[in-house]
Amino acid sequence: MNSSLLLPAFYLPPVSYFHAIKQAGSEALLLEKHEHYAKQSYRTRARIASANGVLDLIVPIVHGRKERVAMKDIRINYEHDWQRLHWLSLQTAYRSSAYFEYYEDDFRKFYDRQHAFLFDFNFAQLELLLTCLKLNRSVHFSEAYVSPESAADLRTLIHPKRDHFWPTQPAYYQVFEERHGFLPELSVIDLLFNQGPQSKNFL
Repeated sequence: MNSSLLLPAFYLPPVSYFHAIKQAGSEALLLEKHEHYAKQSYRTRARIASANGVLDLIVPIVHGRKERVAMKDIRINYEHDWQRLHWLSLQTAYRSSAYFEYYEDDFRKFYDRQHAFLFDFNFAQLELLLTCLKLNRSVHFSEAYVSPESAADLRTLIHPKRDHFWPTQPAYYQVFEERHGFLPELSVIDLLFNQGPQSKNFL
C-alpha cells in the first residue's frame, strides 16, 4: 500500500511522533513490521517526567541468538514483573496531573494483560493514543520491508540518542515543571495526562 507516512511501532511514543502524524495530514499511516529490530530506540523505551527528572521506562525483550530479527517477531520478556513497575511509575508520576484519572482505565489494561509480541503491544497503544488525541487515521502494516526511499520515512528520524525531531515543540504545563523546568520530547502520555482533550492543540 502507498502511504505518505511510514512509521515504526514505538512504546508510548514521544510527542514528536504524533506531531509528525498531525502535520502530515495523511489519513493513512503505514506501520513498519519487517524492519530489523533497533536496539536502544523508542521501540522499547518511553520517557516520562518523574520527581527526579526524566525517567526511561524500558520494555524487556527476549534476546535470541540471531542478531537481526524482524520487529514483528520480537517477543516481550515477562521473567521480571516490569508491567507492575511501569504502572507504578506512571501512577507516581501522574497521579496528581489533571487528567490521569480520566484516562487511567484505558492505559491500565496494558499492564494487566500480557502481549506476546512487542509489535502487537505497541500497535494496540497506538490505536488508543490516536483515539485519545482525536487523530482520525487508519493504520496499515507493511507487507515487506519498505525501501528507505519511501516519501516521509520516520523509521530512523525519531530516536532518543539523536537531536530532537521537533526542536520547536511548544511548552505545556507539566507536574514537576517548577522543579525541572519544561521537559520536551517526553512520551505523549505526559502531554495527554496534563492537557487531556486539549492535547491535540499542542501538536
